Order: sequence, then C-alpha cells, then structure tokens
Amino acid sequence: MSNTKNSYGPEVSSIELEKLLDYIFDNGLKKESLTRSLDSENNYFTINRPTPICIWGSHGIGKTSLIKDYASKRGWKFRYCAPAQFEEMGDLHGLPVTYDPDPNVIGDEYTIYLPPEWVPKKDDEGPGILLLDDINRADDRILRGIMQLLQEFEMFSWKLPPKWLIVCTANPDSGEYSVTEMDDAMITRLMHFSMKYDLNSWLDWATKNNIDKRGIAFVLTYPEVIKGSRTTPRSLAQFFAQTIGIKDLKKEIEIVSSLAKSALEEITAEAFISFVNDELSELIDPEDILKAKSWSEISKRLDELYTDEKEGKRIDRISTIVNRLILHLKEEETKLDQRSKHNIVNFIMDKSIPGDIRFSLHKDLISIGGEIAETLRRKDVAEKILEVL
Repeated sequence: MSNTKNSYGPEVSSIELEKLLDYIFDNGLKKESLTRSLDSENNYFTINRPTPICIWGSHGIGKTSLIKDYASKRGWKFRYCAPAQFEEMGDLHGLPVTYDPDPNVIGDEYTIYLPPEWVPKKDDEGPGILLLDDINRADDRILRGIMQLLQEFEMFSWKLPPKWLIVCTANPDSGEYSVTEMDDAMITRLMHFSMKYDLNSWLDWATKNNIDKRGIAFVLTYPEVIKGSRTTPRSLAQFFAQTIGIKDLKKEIEIVSSLAKSALEEITAEAFISFVNDELSELIDPEDILKAKSWSEISKRLDELYTDEKEGKRIDRISTIVNRLILHLKEEETKLDQRSKHNIVNFIMDKSIPGDIRFSLHKDLISIGGEIAETLRRKDVAEKILEVL
C-alpha cells in the first residue's frame, strides 16, 4: 500500500476515480446479489457485502461533492453522516427506548434502540451510498465503533439494508489537519484511493455546474492558483458563485476585491484583480466564435487581444480562448450547424493563432470525434490547415 503524505492508495483524478468506482460498485453489487439469502424471519442477509471505500485528499478538493454527484447521476439513494460531529456513542448506535409488546402483561418490557436519522430505513433497499465524511476527524471512541459497521455493515442496534455501499472520506495525517490516526485494523477494512487535484477534471466539473465563465477563464489563465490552504477548488467555486451576479466586474472592482479576499488567499485575490483590470475576463466567448456571422469581426478582436502595444504578443490570452472553446465543444450536446463548423475551421486558420497552439488545437478537436472530427478530416479543410501549420 503506497503512502503519500500519510494518505493511502494510488493517486487518481476525480475522472479516474469515477471510473474506478463504476467497476468496484458494479462488481460488488453483482457479488452481493449472488449471495443473498433469507434468514429465519424472512429478512435478506448477504454473505458478501462490497468492501467499503476510503477517499483521501486535502480539504476543498471535491471529495464529498464527487460522491454526492455520483449517487445523483446514477439515480441512487444517498445518506450523509459526519462522524466528527458525534459526541457520544449514542450518535452512532441510536437512542435506547423501552418497548412494551403487550401493555396487559407486566414485566415483558425490554430495551430497543431507535436508529439515528441518517441511517437508511430497514426496508429502504439500495442501490445507495452511505457517506461517512471526514471519518478520521472523529473521536477515537467513535472510530472504534465504526469498525463494526465497516466490517459487518451493521451495528448491534441497526443494519444497513441490501445494496447499500459505504464510502468514507479522510484528510491526510500530514500534520496540517486535526485528525485521529487510523490503526491497521481499520485501514485493512477499506479500499483506499488518494484524490488529487487535476485541472481538466475541475474544468469539466465547472463547465457542467454553470460556474461563472469568467471564473473558468481565470483558472485557465492562472492554473497555478489552485494551491494553498485557502485557495481550493471549493473556495474558488464559492467565490465564483458570488461573481456570477456581477455583470461588470471592472466597474465593481472594490466589491470584487473584497469578495476575493474573503474567500481566497491574498496572492490569488490579487491575481484575479489583475485578471479583471487587464480585461481578460472579457475574452471572446466560445458561443461568439461558433455563431459569428462575420468572421472578419472575430478575427479583428483576436488580433487586438493577441497584439498588445505595451506587452507584445499575448499568447496567454489566445491559449485561454482556445482552451475554453475545446471545453465548450466537449460539452456541446446539440449538433453543430454549418456556420459553426465553418467558424471552427476559420478559427484554426486565423493568423492570430500561433503555430504550436494551432497544431495542439487541431489534435484536440480531432480527438473529440463526431461532426467536428469529420469536418477537420475533409481533404479540402486538411489541406488548408496544413498550409498554415
């Protein structure tokens, strides 16, 4: 088992992790179905429950949202539990109450436990995911109690229904977090993966979740900013949720500056202010490129953005426009009309696109496949592109 900064398992991006979860969960649920049986009370029990998963990673990287989104996309049931908030074992086991099966009989009362609210009901069969969030921030007593749940999918007072999977998240025990170290007995009850930040994964998520396009352009321009204790994928998303309602960022720069400094590290906030003041947030939108009726107007804007009298060639601006177009086309669900196809070719061939960027753009667009690849593979188009490569 590899260990990086006291976390466990291979380092994977969110996209890679989802693919792994697909395989692990599908395989686990299939095995569980094959071993289901009825007990003496006609309740299902299984011999082979899927092994719980633990996803390690720094705060704000998107571990929790990934699992929530995963369950939602699959139409699965979902329950959330934060063991770090538990103050006593009753938060895990449930609360004891006296049960009297027959009020007419004296002395037949006994104690039963009412399961906590976050526990799926007895007849609430999955598929479903029970998320134990930030599990190693819980008290040591709570962790010891959770060990039974990870091993048996039940506590002495309640049991997870069939087809429910357990996923845990954890922060690395690197000295940066107040965490409880897991012992080997607990570690070996789980399969482990360390989730790493990946720019393409974040951009894919941001595009699908309607994050402020100017925010996406900022991250594309300054990909190195998503580092540090305060600037994380989560804090950036929180900040961009505020900026999306501000039509003119430059006009409201004082408000924007205060919002940035409230959510992000100083250096990141300053970079965003420079980004706004330099008007990089006003770069050409992918839709403007695809729907342009007159390419000469787009070409003129590209030239103005690329050629700066004070700073010379602004390759960073062109790179951001190119990356946003690629992202947009990857997410585009509707078919491209003839104008859009024609404008894609115009864009690749525009004089403001540097040769190395043009080559990479052509390669990336071909890899998308579909109508875009067909358009770029046409002999006449290929010949024209080769002329300017």
